[in-house]
Amino acid sequence: ERPLGAAQHEDRPGFQYDHEAFLGKEEARSFDQLSPEESRERLGKIVDRIDDNKDGYITTEELKTWIKRVQKRYIYENVAKVWKDYDLNKDDKIAWEEYKQATYGYYL
Repeated sequence: ERPLGAAQHEDRPGFQYDHEAFLGKEEARSFDQLSPEESRERLGKIVDRIDDNKDGYITTEELKTWIKRVQKRYIYENVAKVWKDYDLNKDDKIAWEEYKQATYGYYL
């Protein structure tokens, strides 16, 4: 329950952005498939992980740290996925020709 006078968070049509920032893109997608009860249970576990000092409260700094960690993980995972598409000869290097082919191949 919400304390009396507490502002209610209203999701706008772009609420998915909030979910992805907080959970990460893949995790947010999996949450879409959960029942409300399962969602609450999993969020509770995530909140416990965000509460670094284990005082039962989440500070702005703890939340910022969590969101940065989630976004950093998303970037690294995304780079790893995209790398395979760009490294056409699989030598763990992306040459300019490979980059052009992967990016603009259809147009070249």
